Amino acid sequence: QVPLLESGGGSVQAGGSLRLSCKVSVYLEKHLCMAWFRQAPGQERERVASIYIENGNTYYGDSAEGRFTITRDKSQNALFLQMDKAKPKDSGIYYCAAADWDGNCWGPEGITIWGQGTQVTVSS
Repeated sequence: QVPLLESGGGSVQAGGSLRLSCKVSVYLEKHLCMAWFRQAPGQERERVASIYIENGNTYYGDSAEGRFTITRDKSQNALFLQMDKAKPKDSGIYYCAAADWDGNCWGPEGITIWGQGTQVTVSS
């Protein structure tokens, strides 16, 4: 069973929307927080958005603030990323990620589990 399984990637025109989903194989509450990271070719993996499972507090990277929304659904054991007003610079592989209680979601080094990734391409 895949711990984190992303879906919803694809191609979209600039200004359009995409919704990414991540199905989690265990109860969300087993994790401290979850996040979406993006990695573009030749660049480091960067945090797009993160959410604490218990209280739902959300945090966004500068590029996502005001355009993206991260949510979690405990009943579905799922994480989502709603991407609106997409820009070409949003293109890359998006990874669903989870941190256990001894980790954190501020950067890649704090993450415990990674999904396989899903490609997002925004054309101008």
